[in-house]
Amino acid sequence: MSDANENAGQETLGERRQGAEMQGVSDTLLQSEHGEWRRVCAISVLPEQAGRSAWLDGRSLALFRLGERVYALDDLDPLAGVAVLSRGLVGDCDGEPVVASPLYKQRYALADGRCLDDPALKVACWPVMQSAGGVWVLLD
Repeated sequence: MSDANENAGQETLGERRQGAEMQGVSDTLLQSEHGEWRRVCAISVLPEQAGRSAWLDGRSLALFRLGERVYALDDLDPLAGVAVLSRGLVGDCDGEPVVASPLYKQRYALADGRCLDDPALKVACWPVMQSAGGVWVLLD
């Protein structure tokens, strides 16, 4: 897979940040026409091939780092009703990155949150970008 495909959906902060700095926007919040980019954590705190939970604006997020790519899903398991997806097993299904719920084992696509085992289930997902060693999530 090419680097362009691996980074599809992720943006660099360079141009946005340069414009934001000129407008005096802080490192923790950048405005976008689609919402607010919020800095969640340093990339260095995310383990490879695993999940980590983060609390941001009243939401429990599940962050997953696979190589240079980071994904952000809602941490809430839709069947169990508890925030545990960040503790799920990370792998792939036919080349598609997934996380398996640690409770009921449903697999959720990291790219879009859809459940591979039950089309009626889905978890919210948010766009992610990286800049200056940080992970940023676009909140609506």
